[in-house]
Amino acid sequence: MTENKQPTYNPGKGAGEPVGVAILGHGTVGSEVLRLMEENSDAFAHRIGGTLEIKGVAVSDLGKPREGVDPALLTDDAMALINRDDVDIVVEVIGGIDYPRELVLAALRAGKSVVTANKALVAAHADELAAAADAANVDLYFEAAVAAAIPVVGMLRRSLAGDNILRISGIVNGTTNFILDAMESTGATYDDALAEATRLGYAEADPTADVEGHDAASKAAILASLGFHTRVKFDDVHCEGISSITAEDIQAARDAGYVIKLLAICERVTDEQGNESVAASVHPTLVPKEHPLASVNESYNAIFVEAEAAGRLMFYGNGAGGAPTASAVLGDLVGAARNKVHGGRAPGENTYANLPVADFGDVTTRYHIDMEVEDRTGVLAELAAIFAARGISLKTIRQEESGDNARLIVVTHSARESNLAATVEELQKISAVKAVNSVIRLI
Repeated sequence: MTENKQPTYNPGKGAGEPVGVAILGHGTVGSEVLRLMEENSDAFAHRIGGTLEIKGVAVSDLGKPREGVDPALLTDDAMALINRDDVDIVVEVIGGIDYPRELVLAALRAGKSVVTANKALVAAHADELAAAADAANVDLYFEAAVAAAIPVVGMLRRSLAGDNILRISGIVNGTTNFILDAMESTGATYDDALAEATRLGYAEADPTADVEGHDAASKAAILASLGFHTRVKFDDVHCEGISSITAEDIQAARDAGYVIKLLAICERVTDEQGNESVAASVHPTLVPKEHPLASVNESYNAIFVEAEAAGRLMFYGNGAGGAPTASAVLGDLVGAARNKVHGGRAPGENTYANLPVADFGDVTTRYHIDMEVEDRTGVLAELAAIFAARGISLKTIRQEESGDNARLIVVTHSARESNLAATVEELQKISAVKAVNSVIRLI
């Protein structure tokens, strides 16, 4: 007797059939998703070929007032909602990792397609989620997990699926971009700019995930995985935040023709033997003022892609907020619902390349080093010898008076990260260098 195998094609429910939707979470994003679903129900029905029917909204507190929401839709038992027979698609907008992972896996294993905006979950458990979706022959969508309404996930999965991505660099966190832009445009200190971002609602009460780069690192892991068809997780991303950036750093960058941005950088690395690997990092970066990313201001996001055939592309827009994120969620929901009605699946995860993740020390970069040195003859030669000993050449050297000492700003040519880092460590140990004020990489 031949074992029954799961079909690779989902025939669909048929045109005109309703699609049941469960929403997990009713916060900033969840409430917008629900509102827009109700307001645009007729348009969605035409786009899908069947109606979207909201079967329930899972919340943690049933006693909290929720204006405009039918109380009959609310439940505090998300797992029971997921397992209802009339639910075809689960929308997860809770946030966090452990509990959402449990719910999303349960939904996928129950044969429900999933739409999530949860970048931390996808960055940490993409392999497990993708395997569950494949086993159940259902969709897993997560456009909203990276840069909200900017369609970068769909671009990498579909539009550039026939090209080879060389590098992805982007501003993917609106809070840090707002802070750095405020420091650049007003001369504010980091603390003052953060306080303003908090007052305006751009920064959370605890801004650590944003300002230390963790939020951007989750998104970098997703972008690298999609762009290079390789499993890249959050822990694979080298991460540095912006909390040490000073007004003096901003001014020094301006004087040199740069602006400072927190960038997520994902790139294909080729060593001297021709072996390829993938590197992903998040750190403050000096961006030339003529570069397209330099003009991205306030809380906006932008993704800059360099591809073999398509060349240089940039995707720009509002990368956070309830409405923009809900827009991306609903785009995924329409796609998942269309597949439920008409059959088939969206492109899933593909890690066929299986490239190793590069040691960050092997990545090639450039440094902008701002230091206080003794103001005496021979110091420049002494410092230049330290750089030369590790094979690092200097592109520019600028010296300014600084009290009894001299302020020296050095920009290097490209070199291995490990060599540059070791050089800075050595500089900090010699008597001629009184202080290394800052070390910032250049794009």
